Amino acid sequence: MTDCEEPPLRQRPQPPRRPRGRGRLATRARRHSPPTAPRPSAGAAAPGSQGPPTEEAPDRHHLQPPPRPATTPPDGPRTPGPPPVPAEIRRPSPNGSREESPRRRRQPHELRPAASSGGGAGLGGPLYYKGWYHLFYQYNPKGADWVNTLWAHSVSRDLINWNVLGLALESSIRSDHYGVWSGSATILLDGTPVLVYTGINRADTPYQVQNVAIPKNKSDPLLREWVKPDYTPIIVPDSGMNVTQFRDPSTAWHIDGQWRILVGGEKGSQGQAYVYWSTDFKHWVRAKHPLHSAINGMWECLDFFPVLVQGKKGLDTSEHSGRVKYVLKSSLEKARYDYYTIGTYNNRTERYVPDDLNGDYHRLRYDYGKFYASKTFFDPAKQRRVLVGWANESDTVPDDIAKGWSGIHAIPRKIWLDPGGKQLVQWPIEEVEQLRRKSVGVTNKVVKPRNHFEVKGLETYQADVEVSFEIPSLERAEPFDHAFSNDAQKLCRMKGADKKGGVGPFGLWVLASANLEEKTAVFFRIFRDGHGKPVVLMCTDPTKSSLGRDLDKPTYAGFVNVNVSSSGEISLRSLIDHSVVESFGAGGRTCIISRVYPSIAIGQNAHLYVFNNGDVDVKVSRLKAWEMQSSKMINSA
Repeated sequence: MTDCEEPPLRQRPQPPRRPRGRGRLATRARRHSPPTAPRPSAGAAAPGSQGPPTEEAPDRHHLQPPPRPATTPPDGPRTPGPPPVPAEIRRPSPNGSREESPRRRRQPHELRPAASSGGGAGLGGPLYYKGWYHLFYQYNPKGADWVNTLWAHSVSRDLINWNVLGLALESSIRSDHYGVWSGSATILLDGTPVLVYTGINRADTPYQVQNVAIPKNKSDPLLREWVKPDYTPIIVPDSGMNVTQFRDPSTAWHIDGQWRILVGGEKGSQGQAYVYWSTDFKHWVRAKHPLHSAINGMWECLDFFPVLVQGKKGLDTSEHSGRVKYVLKSSLEKARYDYYTIGTYNNRTERYVPDDLNGDYHRLRYDYGKFYASKTFFDPAKQRRVLVGWANESDTVPDDIAKGWSGIHAIPRKIWLDPGGKQLVQWPIEEVEQLRRKSVGVTNKVVKPRNHFEVKGLETYQADVEVSFEIPSLERAEPFDHAFSNDAQKLCRMKGADKKGGVGPFGLWVLASANLEEKTAVFFRIFRDGHGKPVVLMCTDPTKSSLGRDLDKPTYAGFVNVNVSSSGEISLRSLIDHSVVESFGAGGRTCIISRVYPSIAIGQNAHLYVFNNGDVDVKVSRLKAWEMQSSKMINSA
């Protein structure tokens, strides 16, 4: 057998597991039915951004896989995969009907049929090519664990409805024989797309090298076949580097005749963004120093891109002229969240400097919920930068195996720099609105203290809700304890939705049962600091989301950088999708995605309420809610 051949699957040695942090193992079950797609969220700041939360974060984050593709042993013809799983597993609901529980559904959501994948840093590389959006992602066709990882591939015309094409990259050469891990996509100067990814080339240790793949036929807009040139691997760790913490190459950028690319690493306890240069995308040389580093552990899934100082227009990754700032994002292996800083990039010194010199240790987050290993890409068709991320499960491994999937994509988000220049703003891409159907509205309705009302007239287990709240007075706002300035999540745990306050908590109860035994709260609570300035906390509190057992139900929270003193109002948008709740505060300045598994509030038994558990009136100046139809997923593998 040559180095370029792989052994049959049943004989292939198991690749080493990718090192992940501590905590519960959320494994991914085998899945043979069509997958499902992306959804919304946003980063925020104030009063001092949050650092990693004090509680232990979940260990593995997995994306929902596509149908199991056919396998190709080197010594035999392609054989078909197993037949599709039969009818969906259902269990009786409390009213006796056979309404399915989200914990048993084979599909966790209907708004997001983009394919999802197996464990680790799941997203491979989103890109736009010849009229199609492409999404590459890690996928394990063999079972419920982070082993045998390959790259699967789905395409879409609108980032909402998807076609699953099957595998893009398999373990087929020496330098990826024991694993095809995360990476990115880059469009070369001649328009050729290239995939750069981490491969594992040893059985006894996750020795990491960077490989490249190119289209077999670049005139094919679907990019269905990829080949690995003989000059791969293109980047290997130098002597003295941590070879097991050297992965996830970024999208490359081109300035002054040279390509640059980042590879994440760790030196001691310092996260590293190593820079490599090339003139031909084949031969690469490491810069003398990293682009940036900080003492906060391994930096995975690096992303580095420019944003306009003013305006929402997106920029190509190689754009370097005009008034731009740069965003450096890393997924922190220990914290299990995506953090970013905004700063200045000098391409001559090859240095990046955050505007906030303390930003590396009190960093902003894209999303303050279950959101990890994200990637952005420039969409030339609509001149925007799009963010794609994913969220793991919060139920048990047996549940994951029973339902046949684990983890989901968030709905893609448009992303741009806030006019103040201190944070990014995110908003669900406009295409998701094509799924809106029946709607209801509420205007100028006052919610008295300790009161709530139901939003009736539509089914809300799959819904899009936009609401604006007016706060007539902040005099009763609780004093803010600055000990929580960098830990909004802890503050939310202490002052959850059922904890009575001054100005708030007020917001939405989503996926709620008729008698409120089950409810997931998405809300605001307003404090005042020692100078009388309001401090706005946004929370998702799922502690009463389900009567089911063995569920992880952590609260998630972030501060919202918005001046409610001058405006007197604040907005909230929540996308509700069976077991997923994605919420955007103040126009996308703070975003939170959460996973919930109600046992009663499912299907037509799910209700939507507006509540106020504070001491002062809150007015719903405008509320609009839509039922959402399911997006489409076609298995073209």
